[in-house]
Amino acid sequence: MDNTQHKLTEEKSKSHQTGNKRIIITGTVLATVIALTPYLFYVYESVPDQAIWDTFFGTFHSEVYESVQVVIWTLTGKMIPLILLSIWFFTCRHWWHHAILVPIFMYIYQILGFALTDTYLFDEFQLIHMVPFMAIILPSIYLIRARIFNKINSVDKSIQELEDELTFKPKTIWGKIKQYF
Repeated sequence: MDNTQHKLTEEKSKSHQTGNKRIIITGTVLATVIALTPYLFYVYESVPDQAIWDTFFGTFHSEVYESVQVVIWTLTGKMIPLILLSIWFFTCRHWWHHAILVPIFMYIYQILGFALTDTYLFDEFQLIHMVPFMAIILPSIYLIRARIFNKINSVDKSIQELEDELTFKPKTIWGKIKQYF
């Protein structure tokens, strides 16, 4: 009996250490990406200021902007906030974190509009395209808020305790992604 308990304790300790290593590695990668964002933004300076750019991936021709450097500058100006908002969304544990999806979808829409059209007006945002996303996100946030205030009025708990109670904390990255869709 003593030997099996010792083995179970060892197995729990090993799985706990593996989980801690995974958390440390994930945290390190996220912290590195966040710390590198100012450098990633200035990637456009390493691109030539001309209309055609030959790389080993192929030839890129900038028809609208007449400068590949301006295209990369514009894309990094959209991609960096999108990356930071995505990190914030997947690491945020507050009840209102679904509201972060609205600017995420806005940046995705702007990037797709920029990539798919040859127009200078890609940043002219058509709010009507966001209505389906907002029709799902805003009521869900309101319902969560209503549940919190209903519990506050009926139970003697602090707001932090209620937030912790309503927060879903998946253990894997796939679990985190699955919880949102």
